[in-house]
Amino acid sequence: DRETSGILLVAKKRSALTHLQDQFRERETGKTYLALVTGAWPANKKVIDLPLHKYLQADGERRVRVTTADDPDGMRSITLVKVRSTAAARPEQGLPAMSLLEVTIKTGRTHQIRVHLASQGHAIVGDDKYGDFDLNKRLQKQGMKRMFLHAWRLQFNHPASGERVQLIAELPPELADFVPTA
Repeated sequence: DRETSGILLVAKKRSALTHLQDQFRERETGKTYLALVTGAWPANKKVIDLPLHKYLQADGERRVRVTTADDPDGMRSITLVKVRSTAAARPEQGLPAMSLLEVTIKTGRTHQIRVHLASQGHAIVGDDKYGDFDLNKRLQKQGMKRMFLHAWRLQFNHPASGERVQLIAELPPELADFVPTA
C-alpha cells in the first residue's frame, strides 16, 4: 500500500534478492505493523484467520473482501493482533475510542491488514477504501492526512551471513501525534 510508512527492504544483489524472496515465500520472515483502529479492540481477539478474495468493482478498482472457507477463489490469510494502547472516546472532539495495535501478518495478501481489521468492526484510521469515511474527514481537520498503517518491525535471516536481523522503524511524527496514551 502506497500510504503505508516504515520499513522497505531493498536488495543490492540478485543473489540477496532471491534469498530474501525465498524467506518471504516460506514465511520465515517476521512482519509487524502498527495500526490505529477505531474502537476498543477486544484483548482476547488475537488471531484473525479468514480467507480473502480479490475482485474488481464496476469502475475497475481492485478490492479485497473476507470470504468463506469454501470459496474456491479465497486465499487463507492469517493476522495476529496485540493491543499496544487504547484511548477512550472523546465526544467533545467527535472521536470514538481508538486502539493502537501491533499487527503481525503470517500471510502476505493484498490489503490483508486493512480488510481483516475492518471485517472485525475496527477499521484503520484514515483508510479511504475500507474505513470510516466520516471519521476520516473529521480527523483530516485535526491533522491526520493519511492512513495510520506503519511497517514497524521486519525480521529476516541475512542473505550472506545467515544471522537473524531485526529492523525497527519508529513512527513518523504525523502518526506519533495520534497515538493513544490513555
